Amino acid sequence: MRRLVYLVPLTVFLALAIWLAVPLLEGRDPSALPSALIDQAMPSTDLPGIPGRARDASGLTDADLLAGKPILVNVFASWCLPCLAEHPLLMGLSDDGVTIHAINYRDDPADSADWLARHGDPFDRVGLDRDGRAGIDWGVTGVPETFVIDADGRIRYRFAGPLTPAILDRDIRPLLASLDQ
Repeated sequence: MRRLVYLVPLTVFLALAIWLAVPLLEGRDPSALPSALIDQAMPSTDLPGIPGRARDASGLTDADLLAGKPILVNVFASWCLPCLAEHPLLMGLSDDGVTIHAINYRDDPADSADWLARHGDPFDRVGLDRDGRAGIDWGVTGVPETFVIDADGRIRYRFAGPLTPAILDRDIRPLLASLDQ
């Protein structure tokens, strides 16, 4: 009986350790969030623009997203500190000729226009998603998030969280290059 007292917790611990270790041993990234939209057509999008935006303030539509070439869609907000951290990388991608559109998620339009004017505006088009409905359609779990869309309008990649140079070099730049051929 005394052995059973030690054997049950030990067995439970070992089972839990194996259950948690198997995904890591298989090479799965524990920080990756699955997305049901990968290799699916992007959601229909028709969002108004940001009034007062220095660049094109006409909004974001399906026609903008079906550019006939690979593009990025970045979901951001002016109140989001990680968005500010990744912003220089987006500016660099834009300077390199990458087409980047954005969904401004649950944000005040005036704050967004001011934020873009202050920090730079790498986005060709920005759609305002004040109520978060487009974010739901896109499967957004928080900001920032970045999607790679191929020339046919299919979502090929999603990254939840702030972009880093490592993510750009390992995942996004090679994917954009392969899709652009």
